[in-house]
Amino acid sequence: MADEARRALAELVERDKNHACDGFGPAGVCVRVVGVADLPTRVGRFQIVAFWNNRDAKEHVAMVHGDVIGAEEVPTRLHSECLTGDVMGSLRCDCRDQLLEGLRRIQSMERGILLYLRQEGRGIGLINKIRAYGLQDQGLDTVEANLALGFRDDERDYAVAAHMLQSLAVKSVRLITNNPNKISQLGQYGVEVAGRIPHVIPPNEYNKFYLETKAKRSGHYIDTEGKPHLAEQSDPVMVDGMAGPADEDPAETDVGR
Repeated sequence: MADEARRALAELVERDKNHACDGFGPAGVCVRVVGVADLPTRVGRFQIVAFWNNRDAKEHVAMVHGDVIGAEEVPTRLHSECLTGDVMGSLRCDCRDQLLEGLRRIQSMERGILLYLRQEGRGIGLINKIRAYGLQDQGLDTVEANLALGFRDDERDYAVAAHMLQSLAVKSVRLITNNPNKISQLGQYGVEVAGRIPHVIPPNEYNKFYLETKAKRSGHYIDTEGKPHLAEQSDPVMVDGMAGPADEDPAETDVGR
């Protein structure tokens, strides 16, 4: 089955050579599969799928485990690029932990996908993210810093993610997230989100305030005091003490059923 799954992914490159479409979202984002390769990692073996898109020069990829083409309820994580966290190991965010834990979670299942999206700094770019860090060093919170630079709290758009999933012929997903905005946007772009898998990672002393700001200012369901909330979020995560409603399976939530 593994060899068949690899061949099926490789065939997408030939299928998409002349692909063109009206695209997704206001910008008409259209993608096509342009490369597939085996990628052994520290957390397991994946197929890495490279996508071209008509919107910008950013190169988005999918990390694929198992046979996902034509599958339903595929565990899926949307991970936005974070150079400082993913590569440099910054403790100001939890992005590297989220990335590795997301890949481990997918490896533990029959199949799954992690989309690595080139949306640095919640869509404002690396330079502006560092400028925002500087403003935070002066006392602003995450939201205040972004607003001071002329941006919204979150500039990310998931139209490219929606088309990537469509290109992989995924019928529906179970989103590994705690962010209701990801669920909402994918739904708006025609992706069926059949359920949600919580993504729980403890905070550290450097990112706790960052996570609290996400809860208070950006509407993320993060609680550092153990109060029950729905476990949803974006690239910040749920923290220790978070609990779902008493009648909800803490490991998984159905969406729209």
